[in-house]
Amino acid sequence: MSKPIILVLCTGNSCRSHLAEAYLKSVLEEHFQIESAGSNPAGYVHPLATKAMAEIGIDLSKHRSKHLEEFLSQDVETVITVCGKANQHCPDFPGQATRLHLPFDDPADATGSDEEQLGTFRRVRDEIIETLRPFSEERLAKAEAKLKIVSTATSSAAT
Repeated sequence: MSKPIILVLCTGNSCRSHLAEAYLKSVLEEHFQIESAGSNPAGYVHPLATKAMAEIGIDLSKHRSKHLEEFLSQDVETVITVCGKANQHCPDFPGQATRLHLPFDDPADATGSDEEQLGTFRRVRDEIIETLRPFSEERLAKAEAKLKIVSTATSSAAT
């Protein structure tokens, strides 16, 4: 059985959506397929997003910038938009049961020294994690409860 898809959308799919995707994967990957995409993908993952996540032990090296069209024919259960433009231009996906709009500042717009820019990426990373934590905890609890019910039913049927 395939895992339900949670899709994180942003315009460029270079920063915020990858930060959110990576965090959600670190918590929910056992029960969900976590993806990210953009309505106008930049074609790369921002190196400071990669660095900010590496600082907390999450690897973005295999991430790539994707267009949301890659997912239009898939049963996407939950769509999370992390910027206003993606929310305005978000299509409906087959199977979509939930849509959340959680806007965050774009760290790619940060100015200043390299360290100041990295500080902005860290701040946005932390805001994304704190904002998504209740969602991820709820989804994890529901998935584990469902798994326990299935396991109990299977055990009962076998006896």
